[in-house]
Amino acid sequence: MGVVVQFDYGLWQSLYGMTRVSFPQAKGYFDIATTIHRNDGGGPVNTADQQLALLNMLTAHIAKLFAPPTTGGSGGLVGRINSATEGSVSVQAAYSNNVSEQMAWFIQTQYGAMYWSATAPFRRARYVGNLRGRGTVGPPGYGY
Repeated sequence: MGVVVQFDYGLWQSLYGMTRVSFPQAKGYFDIATTIHRNDGGGPVNTADQQLALLNMLTAHIAKLFAPPTTGGSGGLVGRINSATEGSVSVQAAYSNNVSEQMAWFIQTQYGAMYWSATAPFRRARYVGNLRGRGTVGPPGYGY
């Protein structure tokens, strides 16, 4: 059903501009991304182009969160900036109150927000009918 793709460092760098993130770092972030988004051929994404695009977005999100600031990371600021002051420099970041904990982790960066939006069709429940036949799932009333 799904597809498997390989990490393309050159493509990823050109799309996301993280030229200071080395190949070993980026590959490590891609490997982390595959623990969040299936890349074993069993996921819901059916085209290699879409699979690679989603994994590249997620890799960029992870890199932005975890890479040191000198290599393109965020420097530890988490959430959207909701308050900023110029004199004596002050910045506050927070999550919106109207998001799930899962969504909050993704919307910390623009790449994560893109990934969250792009994967919306894949987060919908899918009905799988009773494969065993009528009445074999549980007590009366189940499976009918």
